[in-house]
Amino acid sequence: MQDNDLALITDAIRLAGRVATGFVGKDAQSWDKPGNAGPVTEADLAVNTALERTLRSARPDYGWLSEESEDSGARLQQDTLFIIDPIDGTRSFVEGSRTWAHSVAVAHRGEITAAAVYLPLRDKLYTAARGGGAFCNGVPLSTSNGTDLNAAEVLATKPVMEPRHWADGEPGFHRSHRPSLAYRLGLVAEARFDAMLTFRPSWEWDIAAGALIVSEAGGICTDKSGAPLRFNNVRPQLNGVIAAGQHLHPEVLAALAPDAS
Repeated sequence: MQDNDLALITDAIRLAGRVATGFVGKDAQSWDKPGNAGPVTEADLAVNTALERTLRSARPDYGWLSEESEDSGARLQQDTLFIIDPIDGTRSFVEGSRTWAHSVAVAHRGEITAAAVYLPLRDKLYTAARGGGAFCNGVPLSTSNGTDLNAAEVLATKPVMEPRHWADGEPGFHRSHRPSLAYRLGLVAEARFDAMLTFRPSWEWDIAAGALIVSEAGGICTDKSGAPLRFNNVRPQLNGVIAAGQHLHPEVLAALAPDAS
């Protein structure tokens, strides 16, 4: 782990944006991954190649975990690694929407220490370093101070609203959705939404960067049981995610059904 990791990944993620936008407006080749794992495009692979070349040449002793790279397990032997989602929101990218992001994080002994999320077509760059605060385009971020879950603006998919997840049935908060998990976390960090919830197993590369950005903005980001998030797991998945401001996060946990976790 090095002190200038944030500068390195910020430069790299801007490069990712230039690579990806080179495919925008073109008919980028796309196909479905095996096992119903979603779509991938030649842009995803081009971004992954550019990031791996740039980051691994700068930090050859760091491990590597990316959605678009084969996971050999070698990363488990390394204290520090990059966690990458070349394009988070690939379906959105294929559809020609602007709501897709690049996500790059550095993890050291299970904790995220530097993070960047970039939406090139929305000109939004979220950054954070552990202990250094969170920013969007250089402006400091703070999560919302909301306390009433029923009055909250929450980013979540429809399955989150199923009554089985909640002690008193379907909650009364207002639900919205954005395609990219990394972007959803950024929106919580900048207090445009009060919380982000997902109860499904979540890949580390979707969450790693955004989790630090939320926590450095003063919020709390845990798994759906309330346990701290740990990264570089053997199977790189998390037990869902609850991200919210300091006051609202415990309200979310208290409202969940006892067996929801």
